[in-house]
Amino acid sequence: MAGRAAPAPGALLCALLWAAAAAAGGGPGDNPAPGAFGRVYRGAVNISAERVYAFAYRSEPGQVDAVRVYVNSSSENLRYPVLFVVRQQKGVLSWQGPLIFRGLYQRTYNYQEVSRTLCPSEPTPETRPSDQIIFVDIASMAPFNIAYELLVTRLENFQLETNKAFNFTASPSQPQYFLYKFPQDVDSVIINVVSDAAYPCSVVSVQDIVCPVYDLDHNVEFNGVYQSMTKQAAITVQRKDFPGEQFFVVFVIKPEDYACGGSVPSSIHGNVNRTWNLQRTKNLQVTIVPSIKKSVYVQAMFFSFLSFLSFYLGSVVVAFVHYIRVQRKAAAGRLSPEHGSGMMTSSHPISASTPEGSSYGAIDESSSSSGRQLSSPERRPPPGSDTDSSVEEESDFDTMPEIESDKNIIRTKVFLYLSDLSRKDRRIVSKKYKIYFWNIITIAVFYALPVIQLVITYQTVVNVTGNQDICYYNFLCAHPLGVLSAFNNILSNVGHMMLGFLFLLIVLRRDILHRRAMEMKDIYTLDYGIPKHFGLFYAMGIALMMEGVLSACYHVCPNYSNFQFDTSFMYMIAGLCMLKLYQTRHPDINASAYSAYASFAVVISLAVLGVVFGKNDMWFWVIFSMIHVLASLALSTQIYYMGRFKIDGPDSDLGMFRRAVMVLYTDCIQQCSRPMYMDRMVLLIVGNLVNWSFAIFGLVYRPRDFASYILGIFICNLLLYLAFYIIMKLRSSEKLLPIPMFCIVATAVVWAAALYFFFQTLSSWEETPAESREKNRPCILLGFFDDHDVWHFLSAAALFFSFLVLLTLDDDLDTVRRDKIPVF
Repeated sequence: MAGRAAPAPGALLCALLWAAAAAAGGGPGDNPAPGAFGRVYRGAVNISAERVYAFAYRSEPGQVDAVRVYVNSSSENLRYPVLFVVRQQKGVLSWQGPLIFRGLYQRTYNYQEVSRTLCPSEPTPETRPSDQIIFVDIASMAPFNIAYELLVTRLENFQLETNKAFNFTASPSQPQYFLYKFPQDVDSVIINVVSDAAYPCSVVSVQDIVCPVYDLDHNVEFNGVYQSMTKQAAITVQRKDFPGEQFFVVFVIKPEDYACGGSVPSSIHGNVNRTWNLQRTKNLQVTIVPSIKKSVYVQAMFFSFLSFLSFYLGSVVVAFVHYIRVQRKAAAGRLSPEHGSGMMTSSHPISASTPEGSSYGAIDESSSSSGRQLSSPERRPPPGSDTDSSVEEESDFDTMPEIESDKNIIRTKVFLYLSDLSRKDRRIVSKKYKIYFWNIITIAVFYALPVIQLVITYQTVVNVTGNQDICYYNFLCAHPLGVLSAFNNILSNVGHMMLGFLFLLIVLRRDILHRRAMEMKDIYTLDYGIPKHFGLFYAMGIALMMEGVLSACYHVCPNYSNFQFDTSFMYMIAGLCMLKLYQTRHPDINASAYSAYASFAVVISLAVLGVVFGKNDMWFWVIFSMIHVLASLALSTQIYYMGRFKIDGPDSDLGMFRRAVMVLYTDCIQQCSRPMYMDRMVLLIVGNLVNWSFAIFGLVYRPRDFASYILGIFICNLLLYLAFYIIMKLRSSEKLLPIPMFCIVATAVVWAAALYFFFQTLSSWEETPAESREKNRPCILLGFFDDHDVWHFLSAAALFFSFLVLLTLDDDLDTVRRDKIPVF
């Protein structure tokens, strides 16, 4: 017969030719042997003898009948496999025995026992039963007999039920799939699959009711949605995605475990063939439960927005109370400034004598006449003359040689006061800090647009290919909406945007009140308290909003390659907070926006390099640790000498190191003198110890999550500096007013709660997708939000309170003269 010469890959064509030959008559096997379900048939085939079995059954109206075929071939000779062809009314299924699977590096695995479920017959609309028939053809091109076994059974538990667990066993050569129909009142379900054993690695697939069903390792990814699995998998399925309101759940066991994080079996070497049979079986349990209803989506959205709108309401209440108190003070008459000499004329508000404990006086008429002229209200330009011209900044008195010399003297005093570091024209310094705001907007736009485009592409690839191993969701609590696979992880970032905008409004209110006071030449505003520069605060508010946007973008498809989207603006927030804290008492010598953002760009570049090279490359960690330590020393030197540490002369490359060596030799070895600036020295020593510890830790352990490692460095330095600032503030007999005290307590409490939820790991892109799913957990809030969503809510509130701490921390100094406010 012509069909017998067809090779194994042409099994479909072979089956069709056999059918034609049978219709024409002639040859062995023309008359199919009637077969019975549940009975084992044994026989032998060769090149001149084939076997055909016919299995007839009756299908009841509205019933879905599924048939499973089990075969076993004793042959291990791959040159002469046994070919099995199953013909149904609307399809043909064929395979060979032994069944060959290919693994990594072209390794092959042979299975003699094969069991396949046939594509079920569709329910007939007829009111009476219909007759069905299945033909099973067994043949081989071997010149000798090859024994076989055949067993055909009808499946009784083919259709899965809602909320009912079903247990079964599968192997690479014996995949399983089942049918599920949506109940009338259910629009979405979650397929939960669990197993006691992590390995062998398996794949769970959801496919439409289409024949053939792709249920082998090499084709399971051709159709539908699929996930790799070790101990746990979960797939959310929506009714709208299946017009027939039913689908197949397919379970495939992979021949190797490397896709799930396992290793290639050590007993397999090279391209040697092995017959594994049932050595890779896996017990699985599947449960299909209804997902949340649309009303839960609405409740979750209301909860998210109303929770953060309550912050707006609280801010309005606080602002109203503050307004009432100000009006009462205005009616009763304003009090005299603390530590001052009573109410003074607005023309020379800081004309008092030299502060105690200082070898130089605060700015007065005799010592700095030019500085006094510029800082005097009568000589200030009118408010309408403000421009953003860089020429104004260049024309600042700070560039005059005599003032440069005076600045060097003042900043090296043992006891510095705020008046010593707020000598520049307020307009010019304010414009300098406004650049922070405008630059971060530019950065945000140029950074966010390609990020949004990229994550949209990621989501599109997931939706088109059905490969749910691309994104690391918490699949037990991933609620889709539209094209988004995990809408809850995106919605929970609304807090960053709403509270960032609220912070901008609070800063704007303070800015407007400050401008009005400046126009009225209010003595307290001009020369008392901390100089008010709001550019950094505006930049912090924008950074908080952008953190919400980019975190939402990251959670569209969280994975290893785009985690830096979630952390980039965290670096900027931490850096801006440190800059703002330093600017408070050092307004004239804080870093410019250009140098600050250039530093952030270097950090983000290092983070990207760490993602690429930071896994196993020792050279990267050596270079990064050296950069970290040297940067810490250089920054410490600048802070210790108040920015007056210069590298001049022809040997400028070695000047800094020569001076550092001389200082160490003179102060620590030759005479072991007490450091000139003890407080700063203590802070910098502790800070350097912390940073060196981070560098050593990275060099030794080389953490895979490099982005979080850098973020930890930033946060620890920020917390260290904030603690130092508050301690020094209290040491200087300054007070903490009720609002900043409340914000400090709220910050500590909310951060503690937020970090608890942050460390409840729900997924990890440091592992394989299958291993990451072992960490998945159900929702904990409203049946919609998981632990990481709660972290989003709480971290947004914690950042907001942290910003308020920086904004209100020195409100107690508003009535204290600047020549009485110490610098630390």
